[in-house]
Parts: sequence; C-alpha cells; structure tokens
Amino acid sequence: MLSRRQTLLGLISLVGSTGLATAASPSQSLGYVLDLASTKVKFGFQLNGFWQNGTMPILRSQIALNPKRLATTRVSVSLDASAAKTGLIFATRAMTSPEVLNVEKFPTISFATRRVLLSAEGRLSNGAEMIGDLTLRGVTRPLSLAVALYRRPGSAVDDLSRLDFTLRGSLSRAAFGASGYAGLVGDRVRLDIHASLRQVT
Repeated sequence: MLSRRQTLLGLISLVGSTGLATAASPSQSLGYVLDLASTKVKFGFQLNGFWQNGTMPILRSQIALNPKRLATTRVSVSLDASAAKTGLIFATRAMTSPEVLNVEKFPTISFATRRVLLSAEGRLSNGAEMIGDLTLRGVTRPLSLAVALYRRPGSAVDDLSRLDFTLRGSLSRAAFGASGYAGLVGDRVRLDIHASLRQVT
C-alpha cells in the first residue's frame, strides 16, 4: 500500500508544474495566514494618460485554504484606504479626498470571496477566477479577479508550508462613486496583489 507521502508525490507530479491542483495529500487540512512582510497590494491608474502606481496596506485578513479542495478557497481582506499612497503627493491627496475615496468617511476597502472557479486542469492558476464582493465608499459590487496559487520556486513537491498567491483584475472607480477628477484621472483602476501565505498549526 502506498504511503501518504508517496500518494502526494504521485498526484502533484501529474500536474507538471508548481501550480496547485485540486489533488493533494489525504492528510489533515492545513491552515494559512498572510505573511504581511511579503505581501503587496498594488494598484494602477491613468493620470493625464500615463499609468501611475500606488500601494495600500492590509488591516485585516482571513484565509480559508484547503489544498485538497481548492474550489472552497475563501479570502476576506480589509485595506486601509486612508494610508493609500502613490508616487506623487498631489495624486495621493486627490485620491484620498472626498471626491474620490473619501477616506474620512470610508477609511477601509474590503473584499470577500463568494466562489472560486478553477482552471480546466483543476488548478488555482492558469485561468482560475476568484469572484467576490468589493466594498468601496460604502458601495458593494461584484468583482472577478484572476487568481494563481503556487508553491515556492525550488521547494519540494510535498512542501506546502509556504505558498505564493497572486490576484489581478480591474474595476471602474465611477461604479463605486469615486468619480472625482474625471478629466484628469482615468476611470479604470488596475489591481495587482502579490501575497505570501504561511502555514500555521
């Protein structure tokens, strides 16, 4: 009879890459938390037709991830909109003003997963989507993000203690009422989140 370790190695080897598939060890579920030191929430916006970048810190997060049942993955995160920054101080002030994010009244932005669509290969990568609700300026709307979950490069195939997680997508800021400075700042906002997950026991 195959050992649990042998079973895990065989299943993951079928995937052919570091991307995680639904098949994983039959051992007990693992718990994960965000490694905030290695996690970056970035956004991009057009200013006078040129793309600019900014960052926003995470206040709170909850991760429900079972490598055996990737479709049940759930993420809940709150961002500190009042501490959002861009590379231009005047752009930061405009972004946090009442005409855009209105951080005095709405200091946080939150996202919570409703469902996950795996790729055709059953992975949480290569076309997988995370669909959830984004709340910004007190307005909640659905948001779909391209998601990818990987083992650390160079890690053993059965080492799930550290995982890298990316979420990418875009939204219309006007759809949330953050439509100020429309003649200067574009409506489309890009999201690019790189997260590091650490296993906890």
